[in-house]
Amino acid sequence: MRWLFFSYSLPAEPSKARVYVWRRIKKLGAINYQSFWVLPYSNQHVAELRKLVDDIKNYKGESVLIEGKALDKHQEDLIAKAFQESRDEEYGELIAKCEDFFKEIAFEIERQNFIFAEVEENEEELEKLKEWLKKIEKRDQGRASLRKTAIEKIKECEERFDEFAKMVFLRSQGKAKGEVNTGKDNGVE
Repeated sequence: MRWLFFSYSLPAEPSKARVYVWRRIKKLGAINYQSFWVLPYSNQHVAELRKLVDDIKNYKGESVLIEGKALDKHQEDLIAKAFQESRDEEYGELIAKCEDFFKEIAFEIERQNFIFAEVEENEEELEKLKEWLKKIEKRDQGRASLRKTAIEKIKECEERFDEFAKMVFLRSQGKAKGEVNTGKDNGVE
């Protein structure tokens, strides 16, 4: 497999430049391996890193961008494993945030806080979680073991949100849980 190896140095000040470069590299999904930032070779990654080379120059820094490949399978496997671990760490964080989402929904139900503002708030949080999943999947090379679990958790978030939104709707229509029809007379299915 072909890889891109990227290294750079920037002046200590302004720290804003170092943070900017680091964020751009991380958003691409690069891992730091043996003092190099590493990405699978793709035209998109090359283009993004070339832009970063220009930005680093503008910040009075230096950088090097190298295309290459590991010379033996063991090294290739180590790099691939580092990518998997990095993505699994991201998926793990997302899974933890899904668990927080479940707790928030349960808390609102327990408080019987069936107001539209809570529906909106939780819908926004759900959208953030779904967008985060898309970002991680874009960086994932298909090796992360937690991907399937993360997808399942997002689906569960959607289901729990839908149930909560339905409860809020029914309460707004003056119907308690025991009074719910099949939905034909109130627009809910």
